[in-house]
Amino acid sequence: MENDKKMGEGLQSVILTMQIVEHVSRTGKGVGVTSLATALGTSKSRIHRHLQTLVQQGYVFQHEDSERYEVGHQLVSLGQAVLEGTGLIAATRDALLALRDRLGHSTVASQLTPDGMLVIATVSGRSPIEIGVRVGSLLSFHGSAQGKVAAAFSSEAFRNRVLGGTLTAFTGATITDPDRLQAEFELIRERGWATAPDQAALGLNTLASPILDGANMVCGTVGCVNLTQSLGAEPSPEQIEALLETARQVSVLMGHSGDQLLR
Repeated sequence: MENDKKMGEGLQSVILTMQIVEHVSRTGKGVGVTSLATALGTSKSRIHRHLQTLVQQGYVFQHEDSERYEVGHQLVSLGQAVLEGTGLIAATRDALLALRDRLGHSTVASQLTPDGMLVIATVSGRSPIEIGVRVGSLLSFHGSAQGKVAAAFSSEAFRNRVLGGTLTAFTGATITDPDRLQAEFELIRERGWATAPDQAALGLNTLASPILDGANMVCGTVGCVNLTQSLGAEPSPEQIEALLETARQVSVLMGHSGDQLLR
């Protein structure tokens, strides 16, 4: 019984440590002990003890003139190692650069996760104004071109999960009606690409197409991002052709046969 109790306490300690790491990672401007204790439902003294251990190991750090804790070098290094080990990043690296050079827009690759599309690689566009998304961002399945095209080419069960979930309105243009979103999924499957003008952020649009693996399953997306004045709701034939060609090239590198995308 005593050993079981110690094991239970040890497990709870590990869980709390991981929760702290996750919370700190998701808070871009840093977070204090009080906020962490409130968010995780435990005492400040317990949070402080775990933070000190994480600081010693380099996973978080605290500025000398601040009470806030931020992501440390060890956690950054670990995240980079995980991302660099992802085959999708290697497969998209040259393709994103070539697509940017061809169209001039910022380009982006995203990986499919159960909770959204994880941005794993980007290349800045030719515009003097920085336009794009950050690596590590998680994009919704209903409010982003990447998410919509991935859902459209996923299984019916996956699409139903998206349609039955919370459809948050990020802007007035975000599609929040399940029937309308279902109709858009069908259109996306017919043409092989998706856009989301003003749907994730006003003035911004993305053109995205799915990346398929050897099992003919969606594993990610490739896309280009720009202001709506440069990348409209109805992309040009040149933009569509360049994107679809890039998506096919990356899909082949991921083990796909290279045949026309499933409809």
